[in-house]
Amino acid sequence: MGPAVLIAGPTASGKSALALALARRHGGVVINADSMQVYRELRILSARPDPDEEAEVPHALYGHVAASERYSVARWREDAKGALEAAWRDDALPIVIGGTGLYFKALTEGLSAIPPIPADLRAAIEARADAEGVPALHAALLRLDPDSASRLAPLDRTRVTRALEVVEATGRSIGEWQRETGAPPLVDAASARRIVLEPDRAVLYERIGRRLDTMVERGGIAEAEALIAHGLNPALPAMKAIGIREFGAHLAGELSLDEAIERAKMETRRYAKRQGTWFRNQMADWERLAPGAALPEISWRSA
Repeated sequence: MGPAVLIAGPTASGKSALALALARRHGGVVINADSMQVYRELRILSARPDPDEEAEVPHALYGHVAASERYSVARWREDAKGALEAAWRDDALPIVIGGTGLYFKALTEGLSAIPPIPADLRAAIEARADAEGVPALHAALLRLDPDSASRLAPLDRTRVTRALEVVEATGRSIGEWQRETGAPPLVDAASARRIVLEPDRAVLYERIGRRLDTMVERGGIAEAEALIAHGLNPALPAMKAIGIREFGAHLAGELSLDEAIERAKMETRRYAKRQGTWFRNQMADWERLAPGAALPEISWRSA
């Protein structure tokens, strides 16, 4: 393991700008840890760095996955492993940034030893969710794995289907698997510089509003339309990006443009709130930094 800077924070908190400034100063590589910015069809709606920024300093794991794929935290970990090793080999500072807490957890704590789930079982459970509804799957999970079911919201499709597929495939609860040692951490949490950007809520919400307006100006609705036109399964992660459902409803004549934009802003605010809760609960020992503060001092080559 080598040196690394990890920057987490809610959406629109200024992570990309901070990472870019640090990469310029220290010869860094910016590595994506956002679960939506991996999809190539979602440059605008995921707020990926623009082409000029990507050309200014090296960027990795942005837009390298097709929206038709079900990208997972395990796959991200393997991709991040390659990006980190390449940076260290080139004597470049890895700067890992994003808002996906599970990615940072895999980075600093490793992954459990859950075996691969058969594709036919996964497809069957997704079909059941479509046909019966997620609460019915939650009820099935309650019978097979009551501990996990008690911790999950009945409408949390992603986590309910994941817990159900694990217990049906292995006969063991997802909690049991998670308590076992699997893939190890990729960075030393004690020596890595770990930062959470923590903006004032009013400031963050104002930035979210401005960014959604900018997304629309830059072609976000056309991007949503193009992705919807692929006819992908709505349960795929990329199809859950904020803006797809809202702008899709506008394109279908169900919402006015102003209504669609306001709903997207509202969903983004809710998402930012959930992110903030995760960071407070799961990253309590990380350094806090206010957006716009002076660049943190990094002395990584002497580490």
